[in-house]
Amino acid sequence: MLTHFRPALSLLLVMTAITGAAYPALVTGIAQGLMPNQANGSMIDSSGKPGGKVQGSRLIGQPFSDPKHFWGRPSATSPYAYNAGASSGSNQGPTNKALTDAVSDRIKALRDADPGNPAPVPVDLVTASASGLDPHISPAAAAYQVRRIARERKLDPARVAELVTAATEQRQWGVMGEPRVNVLQLNLALDGLH
Repeated sequence: MLTHFRPALSLLLVMTAITGAAYPALVTGIAQGLMPNQANGSMIDSSGKPGGKVQGSRLIGQPFSDPKHFWGRPSATSPYAYNAGASSGSNQGPTNKALTDAVSDRIKALRDADPGNPAPVPVDLVTASASGLDPHISPAAAAYQVRRIARERKLDPARVAELVTAATEQRQWGVMGEPRVNVLQLNLALDGLH
């Protein structure tokens, strides 16, 4: 039995050292050397300088409810919105009453926040993404909110619309995905106006 145990134990120790220590250290070192921002969570700080106050990650949405800020997609994570430790969608289908009620309530909240806005409400402002953590909205969803934000902040709507245009990210490599706006970055730019 000892003749089988010693090689098995030796192999376990060698593989643990390789896969549990050497490989992770190598990958971490390469990531920190080649792309430190991404390796550290793509954090955004308010100052733009090292050591500035971290506002969040450009990869994880945040709840904004102040009418002076752009609002992101609803989040279906629990026990609270944008819980990065519980990424999930609602798994509710289009005929589910709970989903239709939630969408109706969200449309009402958007209409109540900007009662004179006749534009159709963009779908990404009333439905959660599959992860529940999406940090982006469509340019149409951002444009829908321009009027409310300009009124609340007493700004020219054209100036707020310029911020949306400047914050719009195009398709990756010109073909992948859709144009999108990172809500946190847009709100930081908006806050930077004052």
